[in-house]
Amino acid sequence: MLDWAGDNGALLTVLAGASVIMFVASLFIIPAVAVRIPADYFAHERRPPGAWAHRSPLLRLGLRVVKNAMGLVLIAAGIAMLVLPGQGLLTMLIGFLMIDFPGKYRAEKWLISRPRMLRGINWLRARSGRGPLRVQQQGV
Repeated sequence: MLDWAGDNGALLTVLAGASVIMFVASLFIIPAVAVRIPADYFAHERRPPGAWAHRSPLLRLGLRVVKNAMGLVLIAAGIAMLVLPGQGLLTMLIGFLMIDFPGKYRAEKWLISRPRMLRGINWLRARSGRGPLRVQQQGV
């Protein structure tokens, strides 16, 4: 292991730098995203249409491919950060939230409806002068 680390010092330096950048960025990005979520986003049975719903289907497809590719890269980086310095679990969570898959909205609603999670996000929103998130309970 030490031989490998000695042979790949530049790679480890880049990965360490990237993990520091990701950590610092997460301190700013996560609260900003939490505040920008519409208060009624999770109050629907199905995901509400996005801001890009009226744009060209080709443009939407391209953005979706890029977003999913970035999500997969973040998941892979998060897995690497489980053994390297960095916020591995947080990076994997961000990547998971970026990719599209069937049942994702339901999984997001389940996660956000956990009392501790909802309380934390609503605390961030209150600090920014935004109303609390309203979550439709599963099966209602």
